[in-house]
Amino acid sequence: MNLYLFNDNDSAARFGIGTYLRELTNALADADIRVHVVHLHDTRPEFDIVKSGQVEHWHIPEARNRNTFDGAIRDVENYFRNVVYLLRLYIRDTNDLVFHFNYNLCYMLAKKLKEAFDCKTVTTIHFMKWALAMKGNLQKLQALKAKPENLMSPFEQALCTTDEYEGSLYTEVDRVIALSQYTKRLLLDEYRLAPDRVSVIPNGLADTRAGKEADRASLRSKWSISDNERLILFVGRLHAVKGLTYLIRAFRKVLETIPDCRLVIAGSGNKGKYLEEAKDIFQKVSFAGLLEKSELYELYRIADTGVVPSLFETFGYVAVEMMMHELPVVATAASGLNEIIDATCGLKVPLIEYPDRMEVDTDLLAEKMLYLLQHPVEAKQMGQDGRKRYEACYSGDVFQRNMLRFYASLFENNG
Repeated sequence: MNLYLFNDNDSAARFGIGTYLRELTNALADADIRVHVVHLHDTRPEFDIVKSGQVEHWHIPEARNRNTFDGAIRDVENYFRNVVYLLRLYIRDTNDLVFHFNYNLCYMLAKKLKEAFDCKTVTTIHFMKWALAMKGNLQKLQALKAKPENLMSPFEQALCTTDEYEGSLYTEVDRVIALSQYTKRLLLDEYRLAPDRVSVIPNGLADTRAGKEADRASLRSKWSISDNERLILFVGRLHAVKGLTYLIRAFRKVLETIPDCRLVIAGSGNKGKYLEEAKDIFQKVSFAGLLEKSELYELYRIADTGVVPSLFETFGYVAVEMMMHELPVVATAASGLNEIIDATCGLKVPLIEYPDRMEVDTDLLAEKMLYLLQHPVEAKQMGQDGRKRYEACYSGDVFQRNMLRFYASLFENNG
């Protein structure tokens, strides 16, 4: 099989996709599959092929028309036409050819590739533009779609156009990979896809849990966490859809019961609004920024509980990573995230969906965090059960088996 995995340099396409591609290429390392990662809209000035181990990385920059102007050509069709032209020149082996997209705005590329090659096309849905913009509020999306176009704002018109374009990709490709049953239901109900065209394959993570022999006391000292201080950990982008505002408000309530407590926020983004939200408790809130994995794993080892208060998640890598490290989790029952956490490994807080917004009950969120902090025996058991759930459902081995089975199924009915 010849597999081409498409990535995109667009900032909106990076959320978890880098992790997905790394885990997928590692999972396929020992399989009889020739793997190529095609980087669209690359910042390199010229087309370049770089081999890394058994994987080839094809870097395709923005097309430039030097006869007219020295800027990037914005027209999507022109760019994808150039991409297909390059691929026709450089793809030598077309046996069992699969093009696997990881960015929703690839409809025209998928269409042109199917015209140019005898191939199978696949897309994995890592995010949806409307869900990021509307914080996963399906009622709000449906109301927008029913709104007359002449009454829409320019932003609303652009969002509808983007959603239609994403839907065209789902219809164009041979198969769609949904990371959760929630996303599959969306595809069937909102985009009218046939059930047999959608495969639910959760993401997986290779096991990177550090050894238990690590000196927890020295790690707490390194991170300036006192022996008796309880540690709550948030990991993720500083973005409204991640629910961090609600977490800070709930943490303020936790401090009323357990004053000797700290919230560590690990992630990048614009932290100004969150600093303002936490200004009266700033001595109890630490913004760690974007950490190296080794540093993040240290925090997993010394935290008492992890919190994932997202308003929308197609999956939820952070929750799986916390489970891998035996950290009990408090999470919102949000979309795909709701399927990762069960009663054995964490506590869930339902989302409140209004016609125009999504909210988290901060009293209930605080209550769940307090329970884990005040019941260490139960919390430890949840952490251990979370580890078992990771091994059974979300490990790299499980992901490998699922993806190999999926790729093989693309060609089962060819004869």
